Amino acid sequence: MKTLRTPDERFNNLVDYDFEPRYLEIADGQGGTLRMHYLDEGPANADPILLMHGEPSWCYLYRYMIPALVAAGHRVIAPDLIGFGRSDKPTQKSDYTYARHVAWMSEAMFKVLDLQHATFFGQDWGGLIGLRLVAAEPGRFDRVVISNTGLPVGDGKMSDAFMAWQKFSQESPIFPIGKIVDGGSATKLSDDIIAAYDAPFPDETYKEGARIFPSLVPVTADNPERPAQLEAWKSLREFEKPWLCIFGDSDPVTKGGDAIFLREVPGTKGQPHTTIIGGGHMIQEDKGPQVAQLINDFIANTR
Repeated sequence: MKTLRTPDERFNNLVDYDFEPRYLEIADGQGGTLRMHYLDEGPANADPILLMHGEPSWCYLYRYMIPALVAAGHRVIAPDLIGFGRSDKPTQKSDYTYARHVAWMSEAMFKVLDLQHATFFGQDWGGLIGLRLVAAEPGRFDRVVISNTGLPVGDGKMSDAFMAWQKFSQESPIFPIGKIVDGGSATKLSDDIIAAYDAPFPDETYKEGARIFPSLVPVTADNPERPAQLEAWKSLREFEKPWLCIFGDSDPVTKGGDAIFLREVPGTKGQPHTTIIGGGHMIQEDKGPQVAQLINDFIANTR
C-alpha cells in the first residue's frame, strides 16, 4: 500500500493547538504497516475518553474540548483516522473501505492502547466507525456520547444535504478541506483556523481518504457493510450502560438522527439528551466547551 506522510512543519504554530503528537503502528491489511497519530492528554491512570473525529477534519477539531475534559481529571485520547491529520495517507481511493477503517481503529484502540472503562464520543464518521467498536467490544466502554452521527444500514432515505455532499465529493476537481469544515460550522471560522484544517493536505494527492468517505456511507441495501451494520445494531440494542445524545439544531445532514438511538438503545433511557442551539455539523467548533461540560457532567452523574 503506497502512502503519503504530511511533513511535520505543516503543523507548526497552528492557532489554539499545542498538544504533543504521539504515534502508533498498525497493520495496513496488505502486509505492511501504517502510522497513526493520536493525542493522549491528562492523567495516564484515569479512565479514558475516546474522541473520534469525522470527515474531513482531524483531531484539531477537539482543541476546545480537550483542556476542559483534562481539567476535570480525565485522560483524553483523540486519534487521527488513517488518511487524515498527522496519520499516514494511502494514495488510492480503493485503499479506503469502511471495514478497513474499523479494523485500523480497532487494532489501535484495543490491541495497542488496550482501552478499558472508556467513555466514547463520536461525531460524523467518528460515530460510524466508533459505534462499530462499541458494538464489537461493549465491555470496554462504560458509557457512550454521540453527536451529529448515525449508523445507517442502507434502508433509509438520506437527507438531500448529504446526497449533494456525496456528489460534490466525487465530482469537484478541488476539495477545499478547510472551507468544507467552515461550511459545516454554524459559526464563521477565521482564516487561521481554516488553514489549520488544510494543514494535513499539502495538495490534492493527500485527499483520497477524505474524498471517498461520503461514498462509503451505507445508503443502499447492496452496500457491502450492511450485514456488519445490522450486526452492530443487534449489539447496540442490548447496550444498557449510559448513552447520551448531543445533537446540534443547525445541522442539515444529521438533524433528527438521534431519534433512532433514543428509540432503540436501552442505555438512552432517562438520560439528559441535549439539542444544542447554534450547533452546526461541526459542533465541536461551534460549541466545544459546552459539549465538553455536558460530557463531564454525564460522567460525573453516571460513575
